[in-house]
Amino acid sequence: MFNDVNILITGGTGSFGKKCVEQILKRYKPKKLIVFSRDELKQYEMSQKFNAPCMRYFIGDVRDKNRLLQAMKNVDYVIHAAALKHVPIAEYNPTECIKTNINGGINVIEAAIESKVKKVIALSTDKAAAPINLYGATKLASDKLFVAGNHMSGGTTAFSVVRYGNVVGSRGSVVPFFKKLIESGEKALPITDPEMSRFWLRLEQGVEFVLQSFERMWGGEVFIPKIPSVKITDLAKAMAPNLDHVVIGIRPGEKLHEVMCPKDTDYMTIEFDDHFVIKPSIQFFNKDVDYSKNKVGQTGKPVDRFFEYNSGTNTHFLNLDEIREML
Repeated sequence: MFNDVNILITGGTGSFGKKCVEQILKRYKPKKLIVFSRDELKQYEMSQKFNAPCMRYFIGDVRDKNRLLQAMKNVDYVIHAAALKHVPIAEYNPTECIKTNINGGINVIEAAIESKVKKVIALSTDKAAAPINLYGATKLASDKLFVAGNHMSGGTTAFSVVRYGNVVGSRGSVVPFFKKLIESGEKALPITDPEMSRFWLRLEQGVEFVLQSFERMWGGEVFIPKIPSVKITDLAKAMAPNLDHVVIGIRPGEKLHEVMCPKDTDYMTIEFDDHFVIKPSIQFFNKDVDYSKNKVGQTGKPVDRFFEYNSGTNTHFLNLDEIREML
């Protein structure tokens, strides 16, 4: 699917973007693989490692629709990974988060439609499900925009969303933070709340799920992988079994547990072997899709009434050895 095509990744110099570029170059032969981001230093550093003939680097911001139009010329597939993602920082700088995550999403949608892009997948987050923080609220709005993009495009461009949890070791995650404290000789690790849990996956898993979703999608789905949960205390024990824990309290905008399929969407949620799909709540005028069967022929079934996919009640929690193996 990704051979001899043009692919663009917004926010392409981030943790996801770099791993996605690595995997695409390893497994496929794209005509062009375009990294779109606003940081020239990160692009320069990334170009030292990823310099295949198909690579293109575009300096630009998703807040700038004209630059997106230039970058999307003749593009077949777009992965929208650009976002402002830091929960407490978004609480203190809400307008900036809105400009990138909502207004930028609108620009990506409009540029993709005008450029006749075939398929777009926007990355989301568990914080977009029943959000209590500004970041999650902007990503929920973004998710709704990308789903509605299928109606706006009239069928020329298909839009879907991939929602998943915390990525092991990504920039801004707790793993490098704990590692830095351990290496600096701290006697205790700060714990927000002893009961806190999070969905967890490796970066490679996230990339693979996105690439699979391009093949599975009709347009309008929110794809959610089945992944394990981790307790913050178990993570701390796995990384530093001899250190004490100091409870510091939940940060601004944080939840105790995260949700990826809220109870209120039970009637729209379909369970497949390795993932869930939340169907669109709106009807697209040009499509009558049975979302219980995806485009590669896999079939799912409706979840039970009041079903919720919650990191605190997940059926799969990683033990200490499994956490160390993932790390």
